[in-house]
Amino acid sequence: MTDNPLLRDWDTPFGLPPFGTFGPADFPPAFDAAMDAQRAEIAAIAEDPAEPTFANTIEALEGVGKVLDRVAACFFNLTSSDTNPELDAIQRDYAPKFSRLHSETLLNPKLFARVDALWEARDTLGLDPESARVLKLYHEMFVRAGARLDEAGRTRMGALMERLATLGTSFTQNMLKDEQDWEMVLEGEADLAGLPEFVRDAAAGAAEERGKPGKHVVTLSRSLIVPFLTFSTRRDLRETAFRAWIARGEKGGGTDNRAIIAETLALRAERAALLGFETFAAFKLANQMAETPEAVRELLMAVWKPATARAAEEEAALRERAQADGLNGPLEPWDWRFYAEQERQAKYAVDEAELKPYLALDNVVEAAFDVAGRLFGLSFAPVEGATLHHRDARAWEVTKDGRHVGLFVGDFFARPSKRSGAWMSTLRDQQKLEGEIRPIVLNTCNFAKPAPGRPALLSLDDARTVFHEFGHALHALMSEVRYPFVSGTSVARDFVELPSQLYEHWLTVPEVLAKHARHVETGEPMPQALIDKVKAAETFNMGFDTVEYVASALIDLEMHLLSGEAASGVDAGAFEADVLERIGMPGAIVVRHRPPHFGHVFAGDGYSSGYYSYMWSEVMDADAFSAFEETGDVFDAATAAKLAAHVYSAGGSEAPRDAYLGFRGRMPEVDALLRGRGLVAA
Repeated sequence: MTDNPLLRDWDTPFGLPPFGTFGPADFPPAFDAAMDAQRAEIAAIAEDPAEPTFANTIEALEGVGKVLDRVAACFFNLTSSDTNPELDAIQRDYAPKFSRLHSETLLNPKLFARVDALWEARDTLGLDPESARVLKLYHEMFVRAGARLDEAGRTRMGALMERLATLGTSFTQNMLKDEQDWEMVLEGEADLAGLPEFVRDAAAGAAEERGKPGKHVVTLSRSLIVPFLTFSTRRDLRETAFRAWIARGEKGGGTDNRAIIAETLALRAERAALLGFETFAAFKLANQMAETPEAVRELLMAVWKPATARAAEEEAALRERAQADGLNGPLEPWDWRFYAEQERQAKYAVDEAELKPYLALDNVVEAAFDVAGRLFGLSFAPVEGATLHHRDARAWEVTKDGRHVGLFVGDFFARPSKRSGAWMSTLRDQQKLEGEIRPIVLNTCNFAKPAPGRPALLSLDDARTVFHEFGHALHALMSEVRYPFVSGTSVARDFVELPSQLYEHWLTVPEVLAKHARHVETGEPMPQALIDKVKAAETFNMGFDTVEYVASALIDLEMHLLSGEAASGVDAGAFEADVLERIGMPGAIVVRHRPPHFGHVFAGDGYSSGYYSYMWSEVMDADAFSAFEETGDVFDAATAAKLAAHVYSAGGSEAPRDAYLGFRGRMPEVDALLRGRGLVAA
């Protein structure tokens, strides 16, 4: 196996994987060898005749599976950002095998007995705070995995988790297949009517990517379809595109995700019941900041009422504008963005086509770097000649006072082989247990790739996505913990969005815009008058934005409050419709993520019962940014130092509530969020 490039020591710059030296065929033997090695490492710890100590049990577990972690990081970054049929087949084959290995570890009675003994003796071990926190989290992980179950229960739990892993993989691949397969070719000027140059360029780039040079193509990538829905004067084409966008995962045939949803919900409910919880939502939330489904619903409904009231006002204005345009029927979902853009231009004189030339991708990335420098003293230098996972990806070395902090990789453009959305991932996490290990962090986005020789121009929402994902990246890059288990973003799900959402606030700080929002052709800074318009329009259409998000979060919560019997036969579409009717969903708005393509919730376990966490974190981020505003300087050094110490650098070494209190001195209230979204008077 030493001939396998995935298993050799990597003598590469910054320890990057040697992309280009391995292919799909190298992964199965590498996985098999790495899993065998991990099983041997686990057996050595579990069978150790010595009395359990923190060093020979917890710290030993922290060193387990390093080869598998390394190979898996390469693999899953590829399957999400540049997949192919061979990788997809391997993922389907190995998803249950990874789950089986995970279950074998956490359901190993001898191993749990050692962890449990340490937990019972925790007050006598003399552990420092981070070590004590790691012990608590390890013990909690074993218990929540089913380690206290009897043998039959452990066997069933292992089978459940294997099946759930397979279902999550199938859900993801079905969703990507639907996105890959659909396209709408725009034939001639009539089909391009209303589209500004930047949308035409993006559609031309998509056509080039799909082997149709000289054409214009609309795909289901959000960064292309949303501008199309915003500007196209062809209502018939808007309807066609919108219906395809919301139908992902429920088109019938082999890529339909509705049966997967029903089985997933039933198995999750059974998992929760095995562990003594009434519902999966109750199980999932028990170790989060929210703690209970009732607390989540209370937050969401506190926002829902003012959001729907604002959305009704917005809809009335858009309907009036549509009627003046000759539309006599109801305002439909494929009309909202089109007339909202007209309303925004009329109300604030902010034209997306006027704004985009000031938001070139390179300038926005540079702005994100500059803010990190001013807040945290970080510097970013391009790395030339590094072999990365795709030709579109770029790398920067991150330093502070000349010290290497980590490597940041940006992969920003949509392509058919990449799943939709935007995310942060790592190829290596920070830790100090095995020396000074610095992270390799990736941001992956799906912005429309421009035509050759043209710059990539972003919408304001796209620019916020850059800042959001870079906030996650900073959480991983700035991590300064000893143990891998609590490194970087290894925090509670409803805390993990705080660093990312907080970072978004700096995008529209006037001095940041003045410095970095420069016209792509003239180099002139964004005029102050336009900056003022952007700031004035920040809460425009916020009723719509809030309603489509909160509705998705409520559907996620309600689905995971079903019992196993109710879940097993659930019709996802009918369930969605029922929830929306009960909460009074406006007819002209569709939820942000319909269940058949709700990857956050069904592509894996990450955000299941947890999509609310963006809003939970927003309560904190609105209050956290106020801490800077209260000083009179949004780059206040003392406040930034506390933020770095308790949030960006602490990883999961502190409980989330303690981390926030350490930074702010108190917990926030929902009022700050409502004011920030313009849903109540400031």
